[in-house]
Amino acid sequence: MKLSKANLTRALDQPSRDIRFYLFHGPDEGQSRALAARLAEGQQASRILLSSGAIKSDPAALVDQAGALSLFGGTRVVWIEPATKDIEDGITALLEGPPPENFVVAIAGTLTKASSLLKIAESSPLAAAFASYAPEGQDAERMVADLGRRVGLKVSAPVAARLADACGNDQAIVLRELEKLALYLDASPHAPKELEHDALDDVGAESAESDFLRLADLALGGDIAELTEELVRLPTGGAEAIPVVRSLQRRLLMLAPARARIERGERVDAVMTSLGRAVFFKEKARIQRMLSRWKAADLAIVTERASRLERSLMFTDAPEREALGEELLAIARKARSL
Repeated sequence: MKLSKANLTRALDQPSRDIRFYLFHGPDEGQSRALAARLAEGQQASRILLSSGAIKSDPAALVDQAGALSLFGGTRVVWIEPATKDIEDGITALLEGPPPENFVVAIAGTLTKASSLLKIAESSPLAAAFASYAPEGQDAERMVADLGRRVGLKVSAPVAARLADACGNDQAIVLRELEKLALYLDASPHAPKELEHDALDDVGAESAESDFLRLADLALGGDIAELTEELVRLPTGGAEAIPVVRSLQRRLLMLAPARARIERGERVDAVMTSLGRAVFFKEKARIQRMLSRWKAADLAIVTERASRLERSLMFTDAPEREALGEELLAIARKARSL
C-alpha cells in the first residue's frame, strides 16, 4: 500500500493491526527516520535492530524476530537501517507467513520505481510505503507547526519559516530545536506556550548552525590545527554530533554537483556565479577553494562515510564526540593530501 500525505497521519498515529511492514524511503532520510520513530513511539514499541546483511544470509531471521515474544511484554518493532534489496526475501516471507507479534520498519534512501523492494511494499495490503522529500515553503512551515504542537509550542507561520530555514528543513533537527525551546519556555502539551522570535534569538538554531557548518568547512578545507581546537570546545556529551554531520552533508550536497559540472568542462568562476545566493558572500573564497581541491569521486566517498557515521550515531544512546572528531580529522587529512 502506498501512503500519501493525506493518509500518513492516520497511518502513523492510528496504525492498522494488519500492517506488518512499513517502508520509509526517499531522499530525506532524516524525515523517514523521524516518521518511523513517531510510529514506534505511538505504539510504545521497543526497537530490535536487524541489518540487511543478516537478513540476506538468513531471511528467516526476520520472520523469527517479528514473531518473537518480548520477555517483558509490550510491542516491539524490528528496525532495519539502511534497508537494501538484500531484505526482499525476508520481507516476502514476512508478508506470506502468519501474523507476527511485532511489526517491521525499514529505512531506505531513494528507491527507483523499478525497485523490487518498493514494489513488494506498495502491492501488498499488509505493507505500507511512504516517500520522504524535504519540505519547502508552506509545507516546511506546517511541518514545524505540527512538531511544535507535539512538544507544547504554538508556532506562527513567520517563526516556523525562520526555524525551518535555520535547520535546513531537516525534520529531525527541527524537532530537537523545538524540544530545546519547549524546555526553555517551560512548555508542554498540557501547558502550551507561544514560540516567539525572542526565544529563537536566545537559544535558536541559527548561531549553532553556523558553528556546525564551520566545523564541516574546516574539515573539507584541510585546516587540521583549527579543526582540532574547535573539536576540543565541543561539549563532552557529544550531543552536537548529529547536527554537525548533517551540516557536513548539506555542504557536500552543494559541492558535489558543482564539482561534477567543473569536471564536465565548466569554469570554476562560472559555476560559482551560478550558485548565487546559495553561497554567502563571505564564504565564496572558501567554497571556491574546496571546488578546486576536491574531485567528484572523493566527494562521493566522503558523502557515503558521512551517511554511515550518521546512522551509527542515531543508534547510540549518547552520540560520541570521539567518533565525530575522528571522521572530521580524517576528512581534513584527506583534503591536505589533495
